Amino acid sequence: MLQGLAAVIALALAAPGFLGAADLPPQPSSPWHAGKVTKGLPETPPFCLDGALPAAGSWHRHFGTDLDAGAVQVSVRASSDAAAARLARDLERQVAACAADWLREHPQGTARSRDYGALPVEEGAHVYGVHTSIPDSEPGVHLFGIGRDGSTVTVVQWGRMGDLGDAPVAAFKRTTTTAVNRLDP
Repeated sequence: MLQGLAAVIALALAAPGFLGAADLPPQPSSPWHAGKVTKGLPETPPFCLDGALPAAGSWHRHFGTDLDAGAVQVSVRASSDAAAARLARDLERQVAACAADWLREHPQGTARSRDYGALPVEEGAHVYGVHTSIPDSEPGVHLFGIGRDGSTVTVVQWGRMGDLGDAPVAAFKRTTTTAVNRLDP
């Protein structure tokens, strides 16, 4: 019994599996670089997810290119499968409402979102896109992949200058599928 408990504790303390730089959609201007997998939440929350991710049980990894693209993956080991399912639903709701929330804070801007659908991986994943723009500034496009494997939830947020028509949706769906498949090391 103690051996089983030790295995559960070790799993809870270990980082879930994470994406590598090569797993992100290719950038024509420069390759991706991956930071270290780090315990806790990123210092700056992912766009659209401020306050939505719990610090307990979380790990993150930043990715960047030499120019205008960036990404972050945050994974959270929840206390149970049911808690993870609730967290995934809450994250999806927050991302789905992101464009409208952003417009309330930036009424002079424009924003829209798109639901790119569910992915059949583990307990499920979903991909969304959000475009934001304010006058006299470059527009930004963000893709979000939110998925779950058992009691672990992951969010991959990718962004660069552009609009939804510039987003590599098919490649990002593959990225999201890979992220969810890697959660259980």
